[in-house]
Amino acid sequence: MRLVDIADSIDLTAVEALWARHARTMAARGRLVTAPPKAMSFGVPPVELTLAPLTIELDGQPLQASVVVRLYEFGVAAFSISVPANDLSWPAFSGRVNAVDAALGIASETRTWNDLIQQIMELMRPALRRPSLEPLHEDYLLGLVHALEGVSSTANLHDELDLVPLLAGESRALSEQARQELLRQRFTYYTDDLVVLTWDRAFIMEPGDDSDVVDILEVANAQLLEMRYYDELLDAELPRMYDLVEATHNVANPLAARRYADLARHLYTLVAEVTEVTEKVDNALQVTEDVYLARVYASALELFRVPHVSKAVDRKLSIIRDSYAALYEEASSKRGELLELAIIILIVVEIVFAVMHHV
Repeated sequence: MRLVDIADSIDLTAVEALWARHARTMAARGRLVTAPPKAMSFGVPPVELTLAPLTIELDGQPLQASVVVRLYEFGVAAFSISVPANDLSWPAFSGRVNAVDAALGIASETRTWNDLIQQIMELMRPALRRPSLEPLHEDYLLGLVHALEGVSSTANLHDELDLVPLLAGESRALSEQARQELLRQRFTYYTDDLVVLTWDRAFIMEPGDDSDVVDILEVANAQLLEMRYYDELLDAELPRMYDLVEATHNVANPLAARRYADLARHLYTLVAEVTEVTEKVDNALQVTEDVYLARVYASALELFRVPHVSKAVDRKLSIIRDSYAALYEEASSKRGELLELAIIILIVVEIVFAVMHHV
């Protein structure tokens, strides 16, 4: 899957209307299939659109792949290209996953993702608030298996099958320490399911046709992408803020209070916008009772370093808030000085008039 920050926010109701006119079919709202709504649910369900299938060539073999995009209100488009892998041996399945990475991954020079992004951005432009000029993106590769021949329990699956080539994408043998680290994030609930997470790939064994784990990993990647975007935005904003504050301080102008107030309003607006969106991102998925999915979700966030990036955003917002407060205080002080000056001038004028009147 590839997740792209295509806008500051997306009007999902407008997306549904635009899609109905374009495809003459109703768009679907994303939902978790296996988890009860009270246990886990989307904060605001994304809109899911089924796009035209693609033909992907893997190792010289053309395969038809299905394409789905899900649009989140906080500006992320999550594109998923699903390649079939039926009736394959384990080595062949692992090889196909790596072939998909070679054909569609970050290192490939394919235009497939860019074409899909352009298609959606052009079609949904009326629903996009401040479309991104240089969209950031995150890639994540999933190997999803519904059944393995001869496997009835996943308890020791990582010992029976070599998951490392699929999870690492490496052709060379890894050290035992590296193998253990790669397999460390393992989760299972029933005897026939398994999830193994790494920072850029996951293996999922799920007997059912749908897996909520896929949705959870998509949301976690979307949260990482948005936090990265706002971290970079604030990185660029802080030097500009320092320059503006310095320039404002250096202006010897009795009306400088307005400059301070204007800059303070700009910073306040920035903080308000970033805070509003980050709260939406934080609440993208609400977990209450499903302990298993909650563990997978929390581990994915930690593995993707979402809390680390989120704390960096909070620190930078705190700096801007402090600057806003200082500028507001400075503006009030300048207004007070201006008022005092006006009073002094009025007193002087009154004295001058009084003297002239008596002369």
